[in-house]
Amino acid sequence: MDRLFAPQSAEAQAHTRLTENWFTWDQDHPSLDETVTAACATYQAFQRYLSGRDLYLVPRSFIDLEGVLRRYAYDGIHNTVAKSRSALERGGYVRMCHLVELSINKVLKENDNASFLLAMHAPRQETRSPKLGSSTRSIRIK
Repeated sequence: MDRLFAPQSAEAQAHTRLTENWFTWDQDHPSLDETVTAACATYQAFQRYLSGRDLYLVPRSFIDLEGVLRRYAYDGIHNTVAKSRSALERGGYVRMCHLVELSINKVLKENDNASFLLAMHAPRQETRSPKLGSSTRSIRIK
């Protein structure tokens, strides 16, 4: 994760804050902290992708990868909202989704992160030796 998020990044700090103080982090605010929730959801999305959990269709392009990460982040938002005792302000969900999308896009465009992530779960291409090539004989089926 250090390749994608420095320990002092907003996403890493939000993740640490929520995971270490899960039972009390939302008691200090009358409404859900949208910035912290969005940053943590972004971090969780990349963490989930790196682990390969629930990755049934491997993304093959930047757009596919971004879509997978967005869905994972939306799941993180939903989980946090469901467990929170604080109310969500009007328009808060849309704002959190927007923050997540900006953060994901920023991380993917830094360095070669998108290429790195796409290659991580790409199917391995097997090379065939000439001896194991396809047979020229046909098989007759009755």
